[in-house]
Amino acid sequence: MKLEKRVPSGREKDEASIKLLAKLREQLYSSNISTVRQSAFNLSWMQEDGLDILKEGLTGDTPRRVKSAAAYGLRKMRGRMRKKAEEVLMETLKHPDPKTAETARNALIVLKKGKGAGKRPFRPRPRGGKFEIREIPDKSRQGPRRQPQRGRRPDDHMSQRH
Repeated sequence: MKLEKRVPSGREKDEASIKLLAKLREQLYSSNISTVRQSAFNLSWMQEDGLDILKEGLTGDTPRRVKSAAAYGLRKMRGRMRKKAEEVLMETLKHPDPKTAETARNALIVLKKGKGAGKRPFRPRPRGGKFEIREIPDKSRQGPRRQPQRGRRPDDHMSQRH
């Protein structure tokens, strides 16, 4: 698939970030689903520029694997971009293409489920520890210790008949 050149948004700091964004955008439209998902995940760390590229992948005229990977990338957004990614998914619910709207709906379901419906609340464990502290008896109170006889195991006398 031939992509038209993306216009830089002006937020990129240097030439290396522009090249990285171009590479990740190109990988997003790859035929290998593994590469597509990895690229979407990496774009989720790219703040506004990653959001723009993922939004373009989700709402554009793209194959289904690109749409689902873009939705995955939007779900994986963290920090201050999380709400913006949710807003993009909510807007996409009204998209005229039913496959795009369905992809956004499924991503929102997964996103809401992960927020706390399935997670258990944090409960600190009681600090019991593995070892029990015991009193060590005084040696003067102990009786004489029995020494096992040489050549025989202590439990041998039970197995032999007299």
